[in-house]
Amino acid sequence: MPAAALSPEIMAKYEPVIGLEVHVQLLTSTKAFCSCANQFGSAPNTNICPVCLGLPGALPVLNAKAVEYATLASLALNCQVRERSIFARKNYFYPDLPKGYQISQFDKPIAEHGWIDVPTADGSMKRIGITRLHMEEDAGKSIHDGFADSATRTYLDLNRCGTPLAEIVSEPDIRTPDEAFEYLTRLKEILLYTGVSDCNMEEGSLRCDANVSVRPRGQEKFGTKAEVKNVNSFRFIRAALEYEIERQIEVIESGGRVMQETRLWNAAEGRTYSMRSKEQAHDYRYFPEPDLPPLVVSAEFLEAAKKKLPELPEARRARMIAEYELTAKDAHTLTASREFADRFEAAAKAAKSPRRVANLLLSELGGRLKALGLEQEQSPVSMAGVVMAADLLEEDKISSKQLKQLLDVCFEKSEDFPAVFEREKPQQITDASAIEKMIDDVIAANPKQVEQYRAGKKTMAGFFVGQVMKASKGQANPALLNELVTKKLED
Repeated sequence: MPAAALSPEIMAKYEPVIGLEVHVQLLTSTKAFCSCANQFGSAPNTNICPVCLGLPGALPVLNAKAVEYATLASLALNCQVRERSIFARKNYFYPDLPKGYQISQFDKPIAEHGWIDVPTADGSMKRIGITRLHMEEDAGKSIHDGFADSATRTYLDLNRCGTPLAEIVSEPDIRTPDEAFEYLTRLKEILLYTGVSDCNMEEGSLRCDANVSVRPRGQEKFGTKAEVKNVNSFRFIRAALEYEIERQIEVIESGGRVMQETRLWNAAEGRTYSMRSKEQAHDYRYFPEPDLPPLVVSAEFLEAAKKKLPELPEARRARMIAEYELTAKDAHTLTASREFADRFEAAAKAAKSPRRVANLLLSELGGRLKALGLEQEQSPVSMAGVVMAADLLEEDKISSKQLKQLLDVCFEKSEDFPAVFEREKPQQITDASAIEKMIDDVIAANPKQVEQYRAGKKTMAGFFVGQVMKASKGQANPALLNELVTKKLED
């Protein structure tokens, strides 16, 4: 953190203004303007061709699937898709950009004026505007370390050159690092639901730069911004923004002037460092790409894209809460990924009680998986097994204690629930006279607790239920047991 932590009173004098620029690699099989494989992890400089390298005479041809994915993402983010957009050349020199320019979009992007709703600290929802979504190609990758001579040399891997990107630029509507975190979380969630990207930050499929400034509260004019780069997780973006906001306030409070610059986040030290000054806007000398005609998104193409748009997370949560009587928290967890939500809904429709399916997935299975460090897909219990377990519980054929014991066996032996149930065959005691005999024995052995119950401490009934369950090895029918315990104690 900055040299001296600032008091809450000083921090409250200022309002942060945050805007985010997110680059998302589109999940096409080939690159944006050529037929090279769009594949992470290949040997360096193997997925390249004259188009990627900008060799003389090589001409770009636009990937139709990339346009479809950009259109899907635009619709999912509530953007207005332009009928006619223009590709441009963004000119700059960097070693990993062999053409000396990047094909992008400038004044006429494919989509504009979108939004995402995010939760705020007070529990309300806030709308964050999206200025634009435009298409462009990625640059290559400069590798500065990992080699014996990295102190004197930089290595270039140009496989990434030409990878199709969607750049999503937010309005400067974000006011706290937590809002930025929520915006990015929901943006990633929406993009994953549409299937346009895998959003893998470790592989560079999703990258984010944050623009942040501060201004006195009530002031209309924006302060001087810094751009924070090199942040590889949403958690670190939140931490980098917290640091940068405090740093800028400290500069202003000490009589200094915030410089317009690009800064890098150092996660190990928990601070940002100046990378380069941006006192004046860089002139990229944009001009229309002469080798590509205007991109026309016809009404038919747009309508076909709308039909491919899946039910998005927020709408799905609202429907599932109403349809399956879920809590908002449970619905949020169950819809964290489209695949998991699909699997839950298939199970919920097959089971007698969707609510029991949700409880089993989130508590019984979820707790065991978390303890073992496993994902839902690695569970030994299939969705068919979850349905079977939920139905047995619903029909009072097994108790919750018996279910826990069966699930323990499933995880110990890595077996599915139907096989374990068939082998173990736990039986419930539903004979009222047998249960009454056990209750009588427990009451006779615990006269002090009986007196407490009859003196008004009705919660003692739970003690007797527990003792009978223990005596029956968890096999007493819970509903019948509770009814008979109350009756015996009252009599």
